[in-house]
Order: sequence, then structure tokens, then C-alpha cells
Amino acid sequence: MASTGTFRMVSEDEQALRSKLEHLTVMDHGPVFGPCQQLPDHTVQKAKDELNETVEKRVSAVKELRSLICEKAENMDDLSIAVKEKFGNKPDSLLLRFIRARKFDVARAYELVKGGYVRFRRDYPELVENLTPEAVRSTIEAGYPQILSTRDKDGRVVLLFNIENWDLEEVTFDETLRAYCVILEKLLENEETQINGFVLIENFKGFTMQHAAGIKHTELKKMVDMLQDSFPARFKAVHVIHQPWYFTTTYNVAKSFMKSKLLERVFVHGDDLDAYFRDFSAEILPPDFNGTGPSCDGKETADKLFGSEDTAL
Repeated sequence: MASTGTFRMVSEDEQALRSKLEHLTVMDHGPVFGPCQQLPDHTVQKAKDELNETVEKRVSAVKELRSLICEKAENMDDLSIAVKEKFGNKPDSLLLRFIRARKFDVARAYELVKGGYVRFRRDYPELVENLTPEAVRSTIEAGYPQILSTRDKDGRVVLLFNIENWDLEEVTFDETLRAYCVILEKLLENEETQINGFVLIENFKGFTMQHAAGIKHTELKKMVDMLQDSFPARFKAVHVIHQPWYFTTTYNVAKSFMKSKLLERVFVHGDDLDAYFRDFSAEILPPDFNGTGPSCDGKETADKLFGSEDTAL
């Protein structure tokens, strides 16, 4: 019996873009800071292949999500009402972030808005209240975290955290998480970042027993919650390097809060960095992350993020 089915002819342009996606370099992407002026053609193709995105779907999915926000609010539960109050009149571009983060599955996008973004802000007001640039500027200027000004070869934004000189009394765990929250909000204004996502590199060289003892279980849960389903962000990987043996205790606590999807994206390298350098070009990494690129300047990063802006997020 002959098999039947449908197939779509793939144009030469589409084939060329897919081929390019397999051989990207750091030079093939736009800037990290500021809005995206124009999506590269290969990123448009990536959104189509990975996220099921088309021009027509963008229009229909935003309309559907907006309708769902209004419909669910009629149930009168607090979170659904909060979703409508927060997002009912927001521009299409903001709703699109959540739709992209859930590959154009509108029902799942709504759950990310409600059960993730809005719930996170309800559960952790200490992280999100008074989130002005000036409230976190000193933390970012101190380098917690650092942000590479160059995307990696896959177009992802690279966030760096070097624990060696971190004084938990001088820069608290909550202050660091608040900085992450502001950074994610700001960088997600860029469409290239919405599509390509983020990757975190954490250098645990210099992680002391005092660090391990000073980080509470509740703080680790808060951190995992932030990374997991609380932002319309695609976290593609977390890389840990140069961790001491007792890091395992802290990591095991954090792992207990992680879903399998995030667990599969955590790579613990120790001092063997062969796999690490298969993912990242040494030329974009600063010296304190075993790279040959320039050191990160926290003040310069804060200026690129905020400029003279001083408005609450």
C-alpha cells in the first residue's frame, strides 16, 4: 500500500539559512544591549523552526492570549485577576515574549504569565518591590552578575557569576537576585534575546566554607524559582567551573528544587574545561572565566543597561 501524506517544499533560501544555523559565529548576531533593530534572517528561521513562529501566528497568538487573560479573570481567583491588572493593557510586544518562551502554545504561555511571572512576584515581594535601576546599580557595578557584551556563537546572552570575592554581608543573596531580575527584564526587551535565550556561567573557584554555610536553603529555592518558569526567558544552559568538593552539598540542595528540564541543562565541569570550550569561544570570555577576552567592567555594564534612565520596572 502506498503511503500518503503531505509535505512542504523547502526553498533554497530556507535551506541556506538552516545550513548557516549550523555554522554560526559570534559575529553573526546583534548587540546584547538595547533594542533589536532588525532580526538576522537566520534568527527568523530559527524562530520558525524552534518556536513555530510566523507573522500570521504572532498576530493570532497575541490576540488569543489577550482574550484568555480576560476570560480567566472572570474566575475571580486572585492570581487571574492580578494577571489581567498587570497585562490587560500591555502592548503586544510584551505578550509576545511569553508566547515565544512557550513556543506559541498559548495555554502554556498563559500559565507562564500566571503561575510563573505573577506568582513569583506575589511570593517574593522582597525581590521585586521598588525595582528601579538605581536600586540595583551598585550591585551590578560590583559585578554581581557580569554580562558579556558579545553573544555566544548561538546568539545567547551570557551571564557570568564569579563567586571568589563575593561577600554575602556586603552584597546579600537577595540583592544579587534583584539584580538578576532587573537584568532579565531589560535584556528581554531585545527580540534576539527572546528567541536565542540566556546561558549562565558560574565560576566557583574561591567558594569557601563560609559561602556554603551562609547560603540558606530558602535562598537556593528562590534562585531556582527565578530560573525556572518565572520569566519569559529561555535559559538554555548553566555551566559551573572550578567548584571545590564541598560544592556538592550546596548543589544537591539546589537540585532538589529543579525540574528535570533544568537539571538536564546544568553542566558541572570542575577543572576539566574541554567541554566548556566546545560551547564557548575563549575570545569572548574574560580572564577570570579562563578566556582571552577583555575583563567585564561593572560600571560600563550598568551604563549600557540603564543609561540615565531611572524608572521603575
